[in-house]
Amino acid sequence: MINLNAVYALLLREAKIFFREKERIISILVSPLLFLFVMGKGMATGHSPVEGYTYQQFIFPGIMAMVILFTSITYGLYIIWDKRLDFLKEVLAAPISRATLFLGKALGGMLGAIIETLILLLIGAAFIIPLNFLKVLLCLAAAFPVSFMITSIGLTIGARMKSMEGFGLVMSFLTWPLFFFSGALFDLGTAAPYIKVISLFDPVTYAVDIMRIIMLGRGTFPAWLDLGAIAAFCLATAVMGVAAFGKLQHEK
Repeated sequence: MINLNAVYALLLREAKIFFREKERIISILVSPLLFLFVMGKGMATGHSPVEGYTYQQFIFPGIMAMVILFTSITYGLYIIWDKRLDFLKEVLAAPISRATLFLGKALGGMLGAIIETLILLLIGAAFIIPLNFLKVLLCLAAAFPVSFMITSIGLTIGARMKSMEGFGLVMSFLTWPLFFFSGALFDLGTAAPYIKVISLFDPVTYAVDIMRIIMLGRGTFPAWLDLGAIAAFCLATAVMGVAAFGKLQHEK
């Protein structure tokens, strides 16, 4: 049973923490902006797989997915921090279900990812690719389930880790392969066979593809397949996350 009051309280706490750490917003955007304005411009004369668009515009949807990936998965680090501050023990002692706790924390992580996504969308619309209001809204709508999916992965890892150093190693091991195998920087249709196979099991692949369909009008897969895959990954990661938080309740 989900306690909505508890979910709201957890979300409010995470929102206050996020807005107090303004440097966090800037630091997350550094790598994506380097990819866009250094790599994207540096390869401006290169071939774009989508006719009528530059290479920089082609990789923009992938960089959007990159922002969601890095912002969302990093949020799992705050679970370890909460353990050290004993805040998590206080929450676990409250009469709320593990699903309520997980949902509240997941929404907190999603908030940061959506804000970062909106900032990058505005930068992209101003300097990289023309986006009308409808496309911006559709991109934000797609960002919600994607950020929930990645935040769930980060929370699951954070719930099982005991040190920030260990989380950092696992995060590095996961994030870059998830990003590079997603087709964010190249066309999956012309990729090597082994990359195509691996990309099918990469949840970020479908995030990049649906963003590309919205912005450029063309993707590797049909939109219904992207949305179906994202929904399936959301369900799977949520189940894993709730189970991981259940173990935390047994350890309290």
